[in-house]
Amino acid sequence: MKRIVISFFIIFVLAACSQEETIDATEDDTPSTGDVEIPSTIFTSEKNNEFIDEEEIKQSIKMYLDSSEDLYHASGPFEEIIDAGEQLTKRDLDAFNEINELIKENDENFSNYILNNTLPEGYQEEAERISQYMTASNQYLYELNDALNHLIDDISEGNFSEIDFESLIDQSDVVNGKEQKKIEEFLDEKNIHTNAFGREE
Repeated sequence: MKRIVISFFIIFVLAACSQEETIDATEDDTPSTGDVEIPSTIFTSEKNNEFIDEEEIKQSIKMYLDSSEDLYHASGPFEEIIDAGEQLTKRDLDAFNEINELIKENDENFSNYILNNTLPEGYQEEAERISQYMTASNQYLYELNDALNHLIDDISEGNFSEIDFESLIDQSDVVNGKEQKKIEEFLDEKNIHTNAFGREE
């Protein structure tokens, strides 16, 4: 999994330049983060202990998945820079952290929404499958982001800490093609159009 490999580059890059803020890119094809727009819309809902009708749950699933996809694409250029062995600037690190926080908030908001409300028949199990799948696929990023922030703090203080890569890598076992296929079949069955999973709306 690409994101697993990325973590090793993060540690390498940060350790190699412990007190330096940036390293100039040596590759002309290094992705630019200057044009990255951080999505301003994520899934939110104030509803609690209410019945959600079918039209609303369809829109909610679409919003959640579309937001997840937009955030994933926004994080892409930052991950590519790390993958290429280059260091993110302080500004880029802040933006990358902001994207990861939005991903986490998006997942938590949707999970709370489907667990604290009553969904139409045939939607509860599949909505939970979607939530668990997306959260599990993002869990690696959450933990990597936390580990990165702790490492940056330690480096600024002249200390070096170890990151438990096994706990990060283990999260990838939850996500598999079989579960994604079930989700996509459900989306097709309910005619829910989303750009998630590389699908066209």
